[in-house]
Amino acid sequence: MWVHPIISQRASKGQFAGLYSDLRAHPPKFFNYCRMSVATFDRLLGELRPALTFQDTNMRRSVSPEERLIITLRYLATGHSFSALHFEFRMGTSTIAGVVRATCSAIWMRLKALVLPHPTRQQWLDIAQGFLERAQFPNCIGALDGKHIRVKKPPNSGSQYYNYKQFFSVVLLALADTNYRFIIVDIGSYGSTADARIFRASRMGRWLQSNQLDVPQPANLPGSTGPPAPYVVVGDEGFALSSQLMRPFPRRGLDAKRRTFNYRLSRARRFVECAFGILTHKWRVFLSPIQLAPQNVNVVIKACVVLHNYVRTYEATPDEDAQVESLPSGSDTIQLGRSGLAGLRVRELYADYFLTPIGSFPSHQ
Repeated sequence: MWVHPIISQRASKGQFAGLYSDLRAHPPKFFNYCRMSVATFDRLLGELRPALTFQDTNMRRSVSPEERLIITLRYLATGHSFSALHFEFRMGTSTIAGVVRATCSAIWMRLKALVLPHPTRQQWLDIAQGFLERAQFPNCIGALDGKHIRVKKPPNSGSQYYNYKQFFSVVLLALADTNYRFIIVDIGSYGSTADARIFRASRMGRWLQSNQLDVPQPANLPGSTGPPAPYVVVGDEGFALSSQLMRPFPRRGLDAKRRTFNYRLSRARRFVECAFGILTHKWRVFLSPIQLAPQNVNVVIKACVVLHNYVRTYEATPDEDAQVESLPSGSDTIQLGRSGLAGLRVRELYADYFLTPIGSFPSHQ
C-alpha cells in the first residue's frame, strides 16, 4: 500500500490535529506538554520557521513547521521511542526520525549564536558579580563539570563509551553561570574519558589556557589590598589545579582555612550541578539511554542545551531543585607542572582571603 490506513488519518486523528488547538487554549497544559509557555513556543517557532518549511508536492503535503516542532519537543520532553511517537502522531517511524534530527539540527544552527555567544569582557564581569552575590566567591567566571548522558552501546565500540559508573555514555562538559545557563559546552566525548582530560583537549580548555576568551585581567579581591587574584573557573576534584581553575583541597586533614575554602567553592560549584538537574528534568530524554547513533545523540544534546538556555532566557522560571551527582574525590598528590604550582599559589590566596573579616561575608554564613 502507498500509505498505511492508520497513517492516512493523521490530518483528522493524529495527536497534533486533535490536541494542538486545545492545548493553546489552556496555557498550563501547553506548558506541561511542550515544557515551555505558548509565548516562548511562538517565539521559537518564528526563529525556526524558515528552516522547518518545506515545499508541498503533487504526491503529498509537507509536514508543517508547527507539527515538526511539536513532535521534536515531545520527543525531547518524554524520551518516547520513535515507534511510540509513530502511533501517537500517526506518522511513519522513519519520517519522525528525520523530523527530529532535522529540527534538532535547525535549533542548534539557528539559535546557538543567540543563546551561546562568545562572552565579552563585560559579560565575564557580570558573571563574576553573580557569583560574588549568590555564592560569595569573588573573581569566579563559571562553574565547570561534566555530565554523563546515557546511550545505547554503539556497535563495535568496545569499552570507549563505558564509564566509571558502569553504563555507556557520552559526556556533556559545561561551564555554567549563576542563572543556571550554560556559557560554553563541549559535547560528545567518550564516556570512558576523564573530565580533566576532556577539558584539556576541548576548545574551552585550550581557549582558557591560552587567554583567548577575553577574560578580565587579575583584580584585587573585594575590600582587599593584597596581590591581584586572577579570574578563575571552579571545578571538583576531577579536574587538575591551575591558575585558571580552582579545585577543592583534599578532604583529609583540613584546617579551618581549607575547610572554609572548600565550603565556599562548593557554593559556587553547585550552580552547574543544578543546571544539569534542570536540564535533565525538563528534557526527560536524558532519563533513559538514548537509542540513537552517537552522531545523532550529539545533535539531540546540542538542541537540548540550546533550548535550556532559550527557555531560561525568555521565561522567568523559579529556581528548581537539582539532583547533585556524586563524583569521585581526588587528591593533590598528582605531579604538578608550572601551571599547577601557580594554581596552588592562587588557591592559597583565596583561602587566606576567606578567613579575613572582609572575605568572610558574615551575613551569608
